[in-house]
Amino acid sequence: MLPLPPPQIIAALRRGVVIPAHPLALNANRKLDEQHQRALTRYYCAAGAGGLAVGVHTTQFEIRDAKFGLYQPVLILASEMIDEFAAQTGSPIVKIAGIAGPTAQAVAEARFAVEQGYHLGLVSLGALRQASHNELLAHLRAIAEVLPLMGFYLQPAVGGRVLDFEFWRDVAEIENLLAIKMAPFNRYQTLEVVRAVAASGRADEIALYTGNDDNIVVDLLTKFSFGKNRKTKRIVGGLLGHWAVWTRRAVMLLNEIHGLVENAVPIPGELLTRAQQITDANSAFFDPQHNYAGCIAGLHEVLRRQGLLAGRWTLNPAEDLSPGQMEEIDRVYAAYPHLHDDEFVQENLEAWLK
Repeated sequence: MLPLPPPQIIAALRRGVVIPAHPLALNANRKLDEQHQRALTRYYCAAGAGGLAVGVHTTQFEIRDAKFGLYQPVLILASEMIDEFAAQTGSPIVKIAGIAGPTAQAVAEARFAVEQGYHLGLVSLGALRQASHNELLAHLRAIAEVLPLMGFYLQPAVGGRVLDFEFWRDVAEIENLLAIKMAPFNRYQTLEVVRAVAASGRADEIALYTGNDDNIVVDLLTKFSFGKNRKTKRIVGGLLGHWAVWTRRAVMLLNEIHGLVENAVPIPGELLTRAQQITDANSAFFDPQHNYAGCIAGLHEVLRRQGLLAGRWTLNPAEDLSPGQMEEIDRVYAAYPHLHDDEFVQENLEAWLK
């Protein structure tokens, strides 16, 4: 029998929640800043996030390098803060651990995640770029023996690989694969994942999450249907780097969309306008103009402005904002004040930093 998380965690996943991809707080010496790392986790929980993904691309894959040795400390800190919040509020938070590397490394990370109380593993396949279809499936099944899975379609520009319909159709047969994050930033490839799950016979068991930071709102509003007598499917939530900033507004947005869907209310035109505003803001944060080179630094800059980070330092000293990116962040901040949650952060920041 493959492991499964508690029923309330499965229920939350299937209902659909906001899952920020957790950044890494560093000080000016590029060492872990525990005070701000804890504050970030408290912020996401207080903002209403239903889950957190730690040790993923936004946390910086370099945390696994022996010279930094941050994978375990960062997962421990986040787990402690989530448990603290859950004990105070009674609200369960889905804990998702980023899992990466060849099979031996990935299984070891999964075992550590289980020890720290994580519920699922979001598995990056970037280290298996040359692996065959069957080798990828064997890799995922080995991890699934230890930790329930959240499938992950990561765009090639930031370390992923192309994964076809047949791959996702076979992955859906892993009985403790409970969700899939789709982040190819590509309509065709996103559709292949949705179609594969709809055809799998497990459509009611596998929750779909958008990771397409360039198309968040439309992904969440769409009912996917693939012809007569075929299962329809919705994307119920998001696991997003974009939702690592302005998270309170993201929670309000998802609640609004859930309300529209549940009550069969026509989509307001204003929401589609807001959708393109969110994509415009994401362009400033994620830096597609420079092939996403500034995507982590862009998020850090927003968090720095709010006081949730002391600076935008990353483990790689060469990684920072791209030319013109600061001006773009200034622009979207001024253009879309209704999208940020600065007031919420300022009201609570002192308490989160204690």
